[in-house]
Amino acid sequence: MERSQRKNMVGVVTSDKMQKTIVISVERLVKHPRYKKYVHKYTTLKAHDEKSEAKVGDQVEIMQTRPLSKTKNWRLVKVLKAKGSE
Repeated sequence: MERSQRKNMVGVVTSDKMQKTIVISVERLVKHPRYKKYVHKYTTLKAHDEKSEAKVGDQVEIMQTRPLSKTKNWRLVKVLKAKGSE
């Protein structure tokens, strides 16, 4: 039996204060039902960062995985852009 493709997302790290855990804010555009204007909505996700390599402000790619705790079911794939290197 083949495993299905896992979801990947790109977001910005908003917190790295926990041990081996980062909080990521993922932005998406949603069309308002009445006014038909696109609105920015943000989803916050917790991801596992084994080596603590991501810092606040970094753009990262995360992948969905099995539940690692009550709220954590994503893991860090790689740091796309560090905050200082633009």
